Amino acid sequence: MALTETTIRVDVAGAPYDVRIEAGAIDRLGAHVRDFVRKPVVPIVTDAHVAAHWQARVDAALGAAGLAGRWLVLPPGEATKSWAHLAQVVDFLIACDIERRDRVIALGGGVIGDLVGFAASMVKRGCGFIQVPTTLLAQVDSSVGGKTAINTAAGKNLVGAFHQPVLVLADPAALDTLPLREARAGYAEVVKYGLIDDPDFFAWCEANGAQVLAGDMAARTTAIAHSVAAKARIVAADEKETTGVRALLNLGHTFGHALEAETGFSDRLIHGEGVALGMVLAARFSVRQGLMRGQDAERVAAHLHGIGLPASLPALGLGCDGRRLADHMLHDKKMDAGTLPFLLMRGIGQTFLARDVDLGDVAAFLDAELAN
Repeated sequence: MALTETTIRVDVAGAPYDVRIEAGAIDRLGAHVRDFVRKPVVPIVTDAHVAAHWQARVDAALGAAGLAGRWLVLPPGEATKSWAHLAQVVDFLIACDIERRDRVIALGGGVIGDLVGFAASMVKRGCGFIQVPTTLLAQVDSSVGGKTAINTAAGKNLVGAFHQPVLVLADPAALDTLPLREARAGYAEVVKYGLIDDPDFFAWCEANGAQVLAGDMAARTTAIAHSVAAKARIVAADEKETTGVRALLNLGHTFGHALEAETGFSDRLIHGEGVALGMVLAARFSVRQGLMRGQDAERVAAHLHGIGLPASLPALGLGCDGRRLADHMLHDKKMDAGTLPFLLMRGIGQTFLARDVDLGDVAAFLDAELAN
């Protein structure tokens, strides 16, 4: 199971698009996007960290295809997914005279992709955008599927829209500039696909995860391609999360988002780390509910811990109780008629949506985990 480059089709109704996974793709960006843009100047939104690594190379790649970029460079970090920066992107796109059939390039991680995609969904009642994800998390998860959003004081991703990109261009070589912490955080989303419904892929992760993070291009490309293909199948079956199938992609996110909220959506716990610990907690809560074997849950924890991701709640030093964490979950987007569906597991690769979980039981479980 080794790849060097591939294209995966995301077959959503009315708006199918390709995810091209290719080492060195950013240096050939102009050739890749030329057929998608109508004007010689292309709006590009990125953050300062990404711009430092890639702006000159992107300009050169566009220039080779007779194109030029008009740039908006935003501050890095989760705080950029805000009303103020959304307005800044909207104003930028309007100043670029963007039209419905034009495209804006989102160059960066999940923050940039979510923010730019949401802005694109609104300007002129919807214009096109191209995702060029530069983090592992964005390449395997957030750039695919059309979920766009910003954060509010009440919680993460509470204001947004479904708006599919017209193209996703994932360059595994771009991950060479990624800090190890960010790479590990993205790897949590890779592991997620094994835990949802593919125990063989989880076993592949156990055997190859270290090589993915060490920069082995074949292992990295395989991890990205397998994850994208898994997400593409789920998104095609349930684009707007109406049947419950797409909800499986939220494994670990209910616990993880609560932890992110408690830590103020800060660098204290970045998103992929929250997802990693959230998956460990989902597995251990499944054991507590009599659904999953304890050794399976600890296998999940052992792999994530071994790769350098958080797998223990006390290590965060939160200074709160389980009820406070559970209260954060009341703002979860999956709330339905006052109840919160939970992603739980009957085993590795056997995730399901449980609709009968009592938040009081969750709070008691979290109290026990905090005390361990």
